[in-house]
Amino acid sequence: MSQAENPMTYAESTDPVTSAESSDDIIVVLRSQHEEVKHLFAAIDQASGDARKDLFDQLRRLLAVHETAEELVLRPMSKGDAGAEIADARNREEKEANEMLAELEKLDTDSEAFMTQFAAFKQAVLLHAQSEESLEFPAVLQARSPEERASMGRRLRAAERLAPTHPHPTTAGSPAAQAAVGPFASLVDRVKDALAS
Repeated sequence: MSQAENPMTYAESTDPVTSAESSDDIIVVLRSQHEEVKHLFAAIDQASGDARKDLFDQLRRLLAVHETAEELVLRPMSKGDAGAEIADARNREEKEANEMLAELEKLDTDSEAFMTQFAAFKQAVLLHAQSEESLEFPAVLQARSPEERASMGRRLRAAERLAPTHPHPTTAGSPAAQAAVGPFASLVDRVKDALAS
């Protein structure tokens, strides 16, 4: 029976990686970021005005780092461990979520239209995270040694720390160019640059 037909639950596969010693484990790091994303979604739902805008900016930054790191660090492993079909489906979900996020960026965070689209975006992101946790993470946990997972987690954390805060080189000095690609797209480009370094 394939992993997709009979996925191991996240809880069944995480006992060895929940200890403090394995805090660099890529699965532990990504799971922790999923929890932070959930927290930000809930906070945005409750906030308004500048507080909602600031929280939405935090969510965008976190998703830029998190999803780019998953694409460049996790997916090459999970393609072999969980299967290309599962890994490719997660990449498609992230692309769709990024498109939804680009639409949200155009809206006033206090508008009704924002909150309506935000609810759909939140549902898509949370379903995506659930799919990763039930289909992708267990396969990586089973196939990869703690040392391999810790190495990938350190790479992911290093990329997050190195992600530049200056404009992307292709848009540097050009506010119009940055506006054209959108804040999230610009962040994703900068994170990819950091991971590639």
